[in-house]
Amino acid sequence: MATDEVRKDLRAAVEARQELGAEYENEIIESFLDKLDARDAQRHGRDLQHRREDQMLEAAGLKRREGSDPGGLALAIVSVTCAIPITAIAADMTGLPGMLISWAGLVGINFAWRTNRRSAG
Repeated sequence: MATDEVRKDLRAAVEARQELGAEYENEIIESFLDKLDARDAQRHGRDLQHRREDQMLEAAGLKRREGSDPGGLALAIVSVTCAIPITAIAADMTGLPGMLISWAGLVGINFAWRTNRRSAG
């Protein structure tokens, strides 16, 4: 599928051919094809770079992050919001050991969610 930029370049090449005449036809065609080749090389260069990055990430056991992480921010906000009253209640009832246990639970929930997202993604 041709992009708007390619269409514009093709129209310009046709107009140049009409203005300059048949004697410049080969040069106009070569110039247009050179532009297409340059775009293609640039696009393949980016694709090749992405493939190399994906291979490096895969070798490290990671994946490319595509887009946002739905639910992760919400879980973090809810965890911090719940941590305030949970910390207050645990500190009042059991002191430092209760606070540590409640925070370990919150951290455990977030860690389990993140681990599950990485293994599923």
